Amino acid sequence: MRILAGLALVVALGVCSVTVFLLQSPVPVADWFSNPAASFQLAQGENPNPVTLVRPDVQPLSAMALLGQQIFNDSSLSSSGRLSCASCHSAQNSYAPANGLAAQYGGPTVSIQGARAVPSLMYLAQQPNFYIGPDISGDNDTPVALPQLAAAGSNAARATKTAQSTAQSAANIVPEGGLFWDGRANTLQSQAMGPLLSPFEMDGGTIARVSAKLQAAPYAGSFTQLFGPTIFKTPDLLVSEALFAVVRYEVEDPSFHPYSSKYDAWLEGKARLSQAEMRGYVLFNDPNKGDCAACHLGQPTVDGQPPLFTDHQFEALGAPRNPDLAVNKDPNYYDLGICGPYRKDLANQAQYCGMFLTPTLRNTATRQVFFHNGVFHTLQQVLDFYNFRDTDPGKIYPKRADGQVRKFDDLPQKYLANIDNTDPPLDRTLGQKPALSRGEEEDIIAFIKALTDGYTPKGEKPGA
Repeated sequence: MRILAGLALVVALGVCSVTVFLLQSPVPVADWFSNPAASFQLAQGENPNPVTLVRPDVQPLSAMALLGQQIFNDSSLSSSGRLSCASCHSAQNSYAPANGLAAQYGGPTVSIQGARAVPSLMYLAQQPNFYIGPDISGDNDTPVALPQLAAAGSNAARATKTAQSTAQSAANIVPEGGLFWDGRANTLQSQAMGPLLSPFEMDGGTIARVSAKLQAAPYAGSFTQLFGPTIFKTPDLLVSEALFAVVRYEVEDPSFHPYSSKYDAWLEGKARLSQAEMRGYVLFNDPNKGDCAACHLGQPTVDGQPPLFTDHQFEALGAPRNPDLAVNKDPNYYDLGICGPYRKDLANQAQYCGMFLTPTLRNTATRQVFFHNGVFHTLQQVLDFYNFRDTDPGKIYPKRADGQVRKFDDLPQKYLANIDNTDPPLDRTLGQKPALSRGEEEDIIAFIKALTDGYTPKGEKPGA
């Protein structure tokens, strides 16, 4: 009897231990029953289905790219002589600003503040052109004009975006792609031209002025070698080729698209996520929790391309107004994203006002400002926004003199219908329980940090 009682106690303790293990595991209990082997590996931080990622070939930089590297770092092209592309896109900071300013300063004395946060240049070579999609033209080779596509999108049914329905939501006729927060540029060349000539950025002035500076630059001989001596006779062509060289630098230099995060290594079975990272990964993909993967797609493509952690679509999220931006001192000023003030061709498409591009989450943990207006300075603040925007908006937005919360204070009333309130977790209501606890937010942040490039798997040499 004592032996049987002892065995029963051992079995009971074993059952209790297994139960505690299952409950503490980052993997949902239901998954243990449907796929116990994979769940066990995930619980240990391992990838049960490793893949081989297809990365861009790494070759020595071409002569064109080497020229572009010099132009990228040349501050003499700015009116102040103090700003280059690298000033706002620091290689040591994932090609984003090295400071926590909501917007950077530029102009002739570097004293004029910009109106938007500066995005990173990393992975932009993989960004598709701006479109309002999906492609509804079928077999017709004639491109459909954007206003026509916008009209079709305004009347089309829209599928709710969740981490488990990305295929359905990809069919939504919504704006996607392009460069800048409003998608107004379609090439890296035109993207580079913007800051070069902008009066509150590098302030290069005119094409003729920039051309003269290029001709006087210490690398001017490279233009002659690559394009011949007549290149300096046509200022437009000279500047165009200079920016093309910058593009070649961004495309060829692997530091702009290394795909070397811990998560990449995990996908290939070369790394083990910590328990916090693993819990964050599960929450990131859970439609009832973070649901981050609804917009920030984290799975490799069918042909093995690493995930970019964006669906390239535009969203109106209703971020709070940033009082640190000088432009916001004018109470009548509003940044409407796709509708302006910088983008002009879709100014009359009211259904898109307030929409901004969804950025990649790769290396976002290295940033010091978030969202188009730089209103948030930590990932904790970003997750709090998603968590409390609708359940407890007083934690996110300012209050009026009468104590009422000024929710969605950075968008005119007539455009509030554009704000997403259907995709989880933004489908909750005032007073409802937030989707995430503080601990769960911290776990998601731990996972996002695993998206930072520069991780070296055990047994490999750095840069291998």
